[in-house]
Amino acid sequence: MKLLLDQNLSRKLIRELSPLFPESCHVLDVDLDQATDKEIWDYARTHGFTIVSKDADFRQLAFLLGPPPKAIWVRAGNATTVEILTLLLDQHERLFALDESEEDTLLVLTLSKSSDPA
Repeated sequence: MKLLLDQNLSRKLIRELSPLFPESCHVLDVDLDQATDKEIWDYARTHGFTIVSKDADFRQLAFLLGPPPKAIWVRAGNATTVEILTLLLDQHERLFALDESEEDTLLVLTLSKSSDPA
C-alpha cells in the first residue's frame, strides 16, 4: 500500500511511515504541491496511491468518483505531526483493510484528544 500525503500533512511523516508503507510520498515529492484536488486524485489513481488528507474535499471525490484511488480522511484539527503519525500507525490495520476492500472507498480517522486531567 502506497500513501500519497496531501499538502496539509507534514512531509516528515513519510520517513516514519515508510517501514509499513514503502514507496509512499508527499505531494511535494511529485510536484503536486500547487495541484488541484482533482489533479492529485488523478495522479493517485494513475500511480496506485491511496490519498491521505485532512481535506474533506477528498471525501467528496471518493463518493462522487469511487475508487481508484481510495482516500483516508484524517479528522484531526490542529494536531501535531506526532499525533497524526501515532494515529496512522495505531490504525494501520484499518488502512490495510481499506486497501484490501473491494467496496470501500474512504476511511475516516478521527483523533480524539482526551479532556481528562492528567
